[in-house]
Parts: sequence; C-alpha cells; structure tokens
Amino acid sequence: MSYPQLAVGAIVRRGTAVLLVQRANAPNAGQWALPGGKVQAGETLQQAAEREIKEETGVVIRAGEPVFCFDVIERDERGNLRYHYVIVDLLAEYLSGEPQADDDALDAAWVTPQVLARLDVNATTRQLLARLDAGPVSDDSDDNDQQCHDPERHTQ
Repeated sequence: MSYPQLAVGAIVRRGTAVLLVQRANAPNAGQWALPGGKVQAGETLQQAAEREIKEETGVVIRAGEPVFCFDVIERDERGNLRYHYVIVDLLAEYLSGEPQADDDALDAAWVTPQVLARLDVNATTRQLLARLDAGPVSDDSDDNDQQCHDPERHTQ
C-alpha cells in the first residue's frame, strides 16, 4: 500500500440505542465498533456510508455530514506498514431495517448505553459516542472543536 485507504463509519441512532457491529477483520477484529468500510472510487462519503451500512448490517440509512475523522496505522514488528486507513465518521438517520451481521461483521445490533458499558467496544468508538453524548466541546478545551485528530492520540 503506497497511500492511505479512505473509509467511512456511520453513527446511527434509534432512540437511545446506537448501531454497532462486532468486527470480523482487522483492524480490531472481535471488538464492537461503528459500522462502515472503504470508500469506492466515484462515491461520495455519504454514498459509501449508505452502501457499507446496508451491506454490513442490512440497515438502510441516510448519511449526513462528517463529525469525526482519524487515522488507523499499523506496522509489523520490523516497522513495515501493514495498513493505513483514514476513517471519516458521519452522522446518519435511520430509515429502515433490523441489524443482521453480513459482509465482514460477526454480529450487528442496536446497543443501548447500559449494554455499551459491558461490551468490548473499540476505544475510538467509545470516545466518539461519549463526546457526542456530552454535546459541543467548549472553546477552552484542548480539542478546540477539531473534527480530525492526531493518529498518535486517537487510534482505532
């Protein structure tokens, strides 16, 4: 891989629950995270999110604007690059469907805050959901309302 791969994730809520998948593949196989995947050439971020969420979970969404982006970089024991993803997470509106794991997901579910606390949830997913639930970041915070974050601080 000579350049980063662009990927999307979607934050889909239904009531107090959020749509999550248990990942089957790297990065973070076995952990729960936002559903999503790679952007194909010619797709907008919104089109990619809508396609990926449908493929991965069977849920139909209307993707909105990006709210968070970050890098996932993994190297082997010799320092050679295994992969580099730039992931853009978008807010999305739930339209229809019930979660069923497909594509590269082991499981898919609407997860309530109570269940979320007990699951092995990817750290970046957990941080993003907490940030969104907390509301806007104040002007005097360290993040200064950044939407994209340093890969050394936020890895998935």
